[in-house]
Amino acid sequence: MTKLNNRDKLNKSKIRVGRGIGSGKGKTSGRGVKGQKSRSGVAIKSFEGGQMPLYRRLPKRGFNPILKQKIAILNLEKIQNYLNKKTLSSKDTINSDLLKKLKLINKNSTKLKILGTGEIKDKVNIEANLASKSAIDKLEKIGGSIQLKK
Repeated sequence: MTKLNNRDKLNKSKIRVGRGIGSGKGKTSGRGVKGQKSRSGVAIKSFEGGQMPLYRRLPKRGFNPILKQKIAILNLEKIQNYLNKKTLSSKDTINSDLLKKLKLINKNSTKLKILGTGEIKDKVNIEANLASKSAIDKLEKIGGSIQLKK
């Protein structure tokens, strides 16, 4: 058994169909006899004989990653707004459990991220999973603290 090298693979000519009986691919050109698939212009890739095709039976998934974590985002200006409205108090530690209980963030969110948009005037203690650099800087500047959970 001889091994084919790449040069042989490159120089191999393609089969020319419909070139006489002796070629082995003559007359019907390897398409069989009659029927829809023997004719030109056939597009029956996912046709299932009138049955609801598989791609329509399955639910749409789109680009929603299955394991995506739902992260609740909270800006400093929003926290200040809640403090001004007396929804939150500056004495208690602000964490995701408290915010979920007060329905300020979605109950399905798994993590809490603090972002630094806006200003905060009150000294607060925050417990979050993630925080931006600007948020940490602003909180430390006014004497507040932020603990990041690992």
